[in-house]
Amino acid sequence: MRKLVLLIASGAFLFSCNKGDEGDNNDAVTMTNISYGTSSQQAMDVYLPAGRSAATTKVMIMIHGGGWNVGDKSDFNAYVDTMKRREPEYAIFNLNYRLATSSTLFPAQENDIKAAVEFIYNKRNEYRISDKFVLVGASAGAHLALLQGYKYTAPVKPKAIIDFFGPTDLSEMYNNPTNPFVQPLLFSVTGGTPATQTLIYQISSPLNYVTNQSSPTMILHGGADFVVAPSQSVLLNNKLATMNVAHQYVYYPTESHGWVGANLNDSFNKIQAFLAVYVN
Repeated sequence: MRKLVLLIASGAFLFSCNKGDEGDNNDAVTMTNISYGTSSQQAMDVYLPAGRSAATTKVMIMIHGGGWNVGDKSDFNAYVDTMKRREPEYAIFNLNYRLATSSTLFPAQENDIKAAVEFIYNKRNEYRISDKFVLVGASAGAHLALLQGYKYTAPVKPKAIIDFFGPTDLSEMYNNPTNPFVQPLLFSVTGGTPATQTLIYQISSPLNYVTNQSSPTMILHGGADFVVAPSQSVLLNNKLATMNVAHQYVYYPTESHGWVGANLNDSFNKIQAFLAVYVN
């Protein structure tokens, strides 16, 4: 009799495991260096939450900075960990993209973000995620997030964009540099100046793609930023206001190109509140 009970219990256990393997066992999953293209730099880290659903699980895509020619997705690992704690219902995708070289000038980086977004969108059933996308970037990564969010509304229009001190008007940035390195940097990633590469500067400036249908945008900038002038965020803030686009401009007068401590905690508090309003 005892053996029969054990057999029945074992059978029930095996049945429940098999049922979970078919889709009910929806545990958290971490996948690193998932390719979305043929280059080794076209890769992402994927963090899928437990209990996710194609109907409800929101998506956060994070894009690192580094002047478009350096940097790595690992630079955003602390932000990923913070957002996983604060927004545990989100699936997070932390992107790499081809860094700018003589053979991968603009718009290669823009094209990579577009390809990555399309890759994630096409995987939504497999990953059990929804089409509620949020783009988050810092510096050059914020520029790419804004460009993607404003320029491309298919296959998915982001519910919100979070912009940490991103360039918005490249011609203005070149013509009024904050330090001597800005002009050589822009020359190196575009292949010229606003006078010699006018079209590239135009099509690579997020400001030129803001419309009254643009996604809600949060802008965060430090008043002492010596890399991306605060005026870049003011231009975007004014354009969004003119177009009646939902937005919030968070300005930290004494912060430079990035910050930590209490102000960073404040930034994440404000981001959470912004997402709660616009991503539902």
